[in-house]
Amino acid sequence: MEDTSILAGATGKERDAVLLDMAVRPVPRYTSYPTAPHFTDHVNEATYARWLREIPADTPLSLYIHVPYCAAICSYCGCNTKAVRRLEPLNAYSKALSAEIALIASQLRTRQVSRIHWGGGTPSILGPQNLISVYQELESHFELEALKEHAIELDPRVVTPLLADTLEGMDVTRVNFGVQEFSPEVQEAIGRVQPFGTVQEAVRLLRQRGISSIGFDLMYGLPQQSLNDIERTLSLALLLNPDRIAVFGYAHVPWMKKNQKLIREDELPGIDERFGQAETARRLLIAAGYEPIGIDHFALPDDELAIKARNGSLRRNFQGYTVDDSPALIGLGASAIGKLPAGYVQNMPATTEYVRTVRNGSFACARGIELSNDDRRRAAIIEKLMCNFSADLRSIDAHSFEEQFLDECMKNGLIRREGTLIEVLDKGRPYVRLVASAFDRYYQKGLVRYSTAV
Repeated sequence: MEDTSILAGATGKERDAVLLDMAVRPVPRYTSYPTAPHFTDHVNEATYARWLREIPADTPLSLYIHVPYCAAICSYCGCNTKAVRRLEPLNAYSKALSAEIALIASQLRTRQVSRIHWGGGTPSILGPQNLISVYQELESHFELEALKEHAIELDPRVVTPLLADTLEGMDVTRVNFGVQEFSPEVQEAIGRVQPFGTVQEAVRLLRQRGISSIGFDLMYGLPQQSLNDIERTLSLALLLNPDRIAVFGYAHVPWMKKNQKLIREDELPGIDERFGQAETARRLLIAAGYEPIGIDHFALPDDELAIKARNGSLRRNFQGYTVDDSPALIGLGASAIGKLPAGYVQNMPATTEYVRTVRNGSFACARGIELSNDDRRRAAIIEKLMCNFSADLRSIDAHSFEEQFLDECMKNGLIRREGTLIEVLDKGRPYVRLVASAFDRYYQKGLVRYSTAV
């Protein structure tokens, strides 16, 4: 889990006691609305099958494949993953993915796929043979001829010539690397030692095979991390010329992720230091020619993400900021979340249970939420705020959101309102998740513990 707030537009003088109090308020990340903690088991296997059958026959699909395994768990990690060192569970999981692909395809009237995204964990841990096997299963059940993007998240430490050849053979078009930090001291503190040369070689191997669309994930707010570390990491990352860079704030949630208990809280930067680190990253990236995208992404001007941001058609889903505008996103794998026209669906998180269930011919759906018309209206406003920093409120009842909190935001210079239009000002962009929460009827109940807003 990552706290996705790029802290831009606020100076030291502006960060008074009120704003600092707002910065530490717990708030959702809004990669969906309603957010995942509010999913329930009222959405079951029968519901999921019906929702799949209801998708119109001409609908282009987006597929997300989740691989919840890594060779080892980094201490900072908030992802839904587990360590594995044996081939047997990986082989079983791959066969389960193939079984789920066939099962879902049997319920669909559409077979058109526009985008595929592999996430984790470390998807490549399945190995070349299993990756190819799962991809061939996709090819046998879906139409991939019009595929716009085939993306995968990779750990640069495990990229080999064989893996690069495999990805080329699977027609992968985009790779996103988890880089995080290049400073050795910080890497030691987060349990992920990854020298610059390792990342450089991984990028070289992929570009050599024609996979030129490369993204980096970097982080601020890590233990023992300083402004000098941020500057050094950015300078090295820029040498490799990725077309996208995401700069995430570390979210310390040890009550949810036990591995984070290995990180000493007294080694974490304070809120003012986090502001400085994020602002430094933003300044360096803009100076290098990258355009800011939403709250935490940056892209070169000719990248599709930057183009979509400029023309107001940027989207946001569980992979963060995206150009994916498919009406239906189908999640495959343990804990994977999908969004269908009717609502959200999440698979069971336990890998053993997931494998057993789909191998027995049943959907692995564990929970979800059916979208009401009110949910859709609020989701549209929240997504516009998160992507464009502005939204039109005319679709929502004037008494159905937190007017008092929005008044507080206006008083502190975070937003501007004119008629039904709301705009998040530069000073308020670090707090946009808080602004969005004013329209979240589930969050207002205060039943779930989240990471801080900044």
